[in-house]
Amino acid sequence: MNQKTIDLEQVRAAYTALPQTFSSALMATVSASGEPEASYAAYVRHDGHYYVYVSELSAHTQNLLHSGRVCLLFVEDEDKAAHLFARQRVTYHCSAGEIDRESEAFAYIMSLFEEKFGAFMKQLQNMQDFHLFRICPQRGSFVQGFAKAFSIEGDDLNQVRHVNDVGHQTLEPTAAPA
Repeated sequence: MNQKTIDLEQVRAAYTALPQTFSSALMATVSASGEPEASYAAYVRHDGHYYVYVSELSAHTQNLLHSGRVCLLFVEDEDKAAHLFARQRVTYHCSAGEIDRESEAFAYIMSLFEEKFGAFMKQLQNMQDFHLFRICPQRGSFVQGFAKAFSIEGDDLNQVRHVNDVGHQTLEPTAAPA
């Protein structure tokens, strides 16, 4: 496969569309002691950012408060994938910052949560142990299938580059011992 055979506009459309098929994102954070933590959170997307509203009782909330770093993963459902080993997936490396509960931004984003997830959000909004975070993707990657891995970069995450235009390498068969 070479760069000329790849429609980068189609790739861009695909990695932009995949997260929109989900209401939650898989999250990877790291604790203050360096322990990895995998979790998920419901989200809303607005102006190119992802927003999560999460409880202090969750390890990922403490990790976000501590480091402000998170990795988001959106991965194609197993039952929809053409092949289990080549599920489409978008990964974003992000910075995260808390939105002040008393700000207009908080009220607006919480209205988006209520619009998406219903009146239940009003109950959650009253829980003081919950924090609203703005998650800003800095760079990412998209796997569309075998030998179809792309880096995602740029201010608007609209620069896409094929990672390996040669494809996967196979081992040469070795001669059997005599």
